[in-house]
Amino acid sequence: MRLGIVGGTGKEGRGLAVRLTRAGHEVAIGSRDPERAKTTAAEISSPGDSLDWGANEDVSRKSDVVILCVPYSAHASTLDSLKHILRGKILVDITVPLKPPNVRRVHLPPGRAAAIEAQTILGASTRVVATLHHVSAAHLAARDRTIPCDVLVCGDDDEARKLVIELMNDIGGRGLDAGPLDNAVALEALTPVLLHLNKTYALPGAGIRFVGLQ
Repeated sequence: MRLGIVGGTGKEGRGLAVRLTRAGHEVAIGSRDPERAKTTAAEISSPGDSLDWGANEDVSRKSDVVILCVPYSAHASTLDSLKHILRGKILVDITVPLKPPNVRRVHLPPGRAAAIEAQTILGASTRVVATLHHVSAAHLAARDRTIPCDVLVCGDDDEARKLVIELMNDIGGRGLDAGPLDNAVALEALTPVLLHLNKTYALPGAGIRFVGLQ
């Protein structure tokens, strides 16, 4: 299985690329600027890594699962440009609809959640799964450490949701089934609360952990 990271030159994309590659997956970093993707891949690669790079379109075309790592301001336009390429694939949407400069205040977008808007844009032929809203870039960048929080995963397709849960386990988290894609409203809305906790208590990356689970 080949994984493509659209917008993979940012902090989240870099951390995911390293963790997924170290877990044995074939990964490609995408960017609007292929040279930037090439530079990022060279910067974070270790000898023997299977880490490719390219334009967002090329990376998406060659991948079975595409992870979307762009800010909400670029969310709709990026999906529109990739819509025809993403047919038949799984899209993992980690977008949070933050509204700068008030990033510590919940902002519900017109479609209720970015992931729900993604499903609307792409249509039923693409299986959208939402996750990683509560894992900070700082935790992803700590390559040699287990992610110290749970990773909630929601989506309407059972097979796609289970696959993404396995990927979250692969990167060192504890992937948990958070139900249908409608639940992305709650997942995305919790991120500003965590950002508020980070600022109030000077934390590097607040997360969530559920008790009572085996």
